[in-house]
Amino acid sequence: MLKSPVFKITVTGSYYTLLLPEEIIAPFLAKNLKRVKAVATFEGNQLDFHGAIQKRNGLHYMMFGKRYQNELGLFPNDEFQLQFFEDTSKYGVEVPEEFEAVMVSDYDAHQIFETLTDGRKRGLIYAIARYKNSQTKIDKTLLLCENLKRGIRDPRQLFKPL
Repeated sequence: MLKSPVFKITVTGSYYTLLLPEEIIAPFLAKNLKRVKAVATFEGNQLDFHGAIQKRNGLHYMMFGKRYQNELGLFPNDEFQLQFFEDTSKYGVEVPEEFEAVMVSDYDAHQIFETLTDGRKRGLIYAIARYKNSQTKIDKTLLLCENLKRGIRDPRQLFKPL
């Protein structure tokens, strides 16, 4: 499995991005890996997350939102450590157990879910994962399944009860 050395980085600009060193990401890009698993550490705090390597104006970036910064305890211009790993997950994101269990139990909804774009799948998984309560994750996944089977595809409508 491909992994980068640990390197130091800071959040740049007002868009909460990380300007990625080319020598760090070159091995990932050479294998056409644009999504990575990352481990960020700062003053004893650790955050594991998945991210996309994006290219803009000839440079490579990764989003690192305010939520991640708060979880690490970062302030603007703080330098922290980061390491990338090859993302071997199915969807490019950690899947909550509750989501997986409901999907396994509803074959039809799972088949529909698999027809969605990779980005849409990740977005829906992130939407479920943000809930802290396990029962809420189950309830929201059940609602998602029912709405998928009803033919609803608009992400704004997928979690609304009918």
